Amino acid sequence: MENTASNRLKEIVKETYSGIANQSKENNDKSCCGAGGCCDTIDYAIMSEKYDSIKGYNPDADLGLGCGLPTEFAKIKAGDTVIDLGSGAGNDCFVARAVTGETGKVIGVDMTEAMIAKAKANAEKLGFTNVEFRLGDIEDLPMAANKADVVVSNCVLNLVPDKTKAFKEIFRVLKAKGHFSISDIVLKGELPSGLRTAAEMYAGCVAGALQKEDYLGIINDTGFENITIQKEKPIIIPEEILLKYLPASEVEDYKTSESGIYSVTVYAEKPDSSCCAPGAGCC
Repeated sequence: MENTASNRLKEIVKETYSGIANQSKENNDKSCCGAGGCCDTIDYAIMSEKYDSIKGYNPDADLGLGCGLPTEFAKIKAGDTVIDLGSGAGNDCFVARAVTGETGKVIGVDMTEAMIAKAKANAEKLGFTNVEFRLGDIEDLPMAANKADVVVSNCVLNLVPDKTKAFKEIFRVLKAKGHFSISDIVLKGELPSGLRTAAEMYAGCVAGALQKEDYLGIINDTGFENITIQKEKPIIIPEEILLKYLPASEVEDYKTSESGIYSVTVYAEKPDSSCCAPGAGCC
């Protein structure tokens, strides 16, 4: 039953992001539902950040779907091998490539064929020969162990059914002393049921979000070290949206509570002493 639910979720994500791949950023700012327009209240604009001033930014590759700027915090160096999980149209890959230079390598992984096609077309237009895009599942990455100096991801892991397996895969593909910088959506405290419904309707990424402590706990249990929150910001759903799902008194209670939806950018390192995650066996 669990595998069936996970597979269904992956199919929904594929369908949704296939539609998004064929839309403009302006349309995606209004809806996460792709060309089908399954709902008119979802809005990624409340989460996405501006890339305009970042070196390597390419507007054609920016679909406005992120919730942070992980490449800005990722401590990428010239010559590094960087893997971007959920690479979409290639936005973070091209920003990473601006830092790694021609001596480095950037590999984007995405589970959606339409996104891979769009990213490859963008890379070809830019003339990049050291940026590669692979179709694959974050829970079973299509690459060998100890490959990457840096892993980045932008608002994607919350959509992965098995986050423990995903972080084990990140651990596996990183070199010893490699690190990741990942932007994602997490929760703090219990959200009122009506608010959770509003959040899932208005910002689809919230549906798979974990409590912040649970999210960081998975990273720690995987074997990562020096876990650091590089940036944290609240995701503010406009009051007029909240009032569609909550009585006014509950809206006010929520505003004054410590509960909420947050975008976090998390950094962590793979230790030098072992190439394997706890319980994963030898590499």
